[in-house]
Amino acid sequence: MKIALLSGLRNTEPVEPMKIAELDGRRITDLTSFHEQVSELLDFGPYHGRNFDALWDRLSRDVERPVRVRWLHASTSRAALGEAAFSTIVDIFRRAALEDRQHNAPDRLEFELVDP
Repeated sequence: MKIALLSGLRNTEPVEPMKIAELDGRRITDLTSFHEQVSELLDFGPYHGRNFDALWDRLSRDVERPVRVRWLHASTSRAALGEAAFSTIVDIFRRAALEDRQHNAPDRLEFELVDP
């Protein structure tokens, strides 16, 4: 009985190696270029709506995990997109990552802003 209880506590399923997906903030000049880049990077396919609701839908349901999205040169993107749009996008990524953490998903989405 002890063996069954102990083995039941361990996750014996293999965890996939984490994919690193890097957005290049220097190539983001407006919302269109952001959506094009993120769609290509995360393989959203032809049906991505290219708006904030569609971004949430894809990140929270469709993006293959595990993946760490690194937004390089984030301050360059912030200047190009404007504070409101940039903050909305960052919030969507952070909420999707938080949802995975709260559900203790072994394969999850992670997100970070990087300014070299």
